[in-house]
Amino acid sequence: MSAARRRRFPWPLLFAAFLVVPIVEIYVLIQVGQVIGAWWTVLLLIADSLFGSWLLKREGVRAWRALQQAFTEGRMPTRELADAALIVFGGTLMISPGFVTDVVGLLAILPFTRPVARRLLTAFAARRVVVVRDARRPGPPDDVVRGEVVDP
Repeated sequence: MSAARRRRFPWPLLFAAFLVVPIVEIYVLIQVGQVIGAWWTVLLLIADSLFGSWLLKREGVRAWRALQQAFTEGRMPTRELADAALIVFGGTLMISPGFVTDVVGLLAILPFTRPVARRLLTAFAARRVVVVRDARRPGPPDDVVRGEVVDP
């Protein structure tokens, strides 16, 4: 792995994902449990996961139909693929226990908040895309034909 690639690895993001997020989730669970009680908190988490799985199925079916429609129309399904990725991401967060991840998952799944999440995903992906030219083939791309014009 090159030094430039090592510098771009998202260590703070991994740190947040594996250490900070669980600590915040535990803190919120304890606070909610103190307010409404432990059993109600557990029931709320179960109900939240069931709602998340139902919403994931509903929006997943819609995304699949939109993807099929894009293919039928013969167009590139960029928006549909981004929506599908957000639905899978949000559904995973909704099914996992915790209130903070459920809120983030809900924002990624709901049809009226998904466009904002799609713009964030597109901006993130655009920063990560690197265009690489094939070094084995110098010269023009395949669709350029070199030639001479001969006047009859």
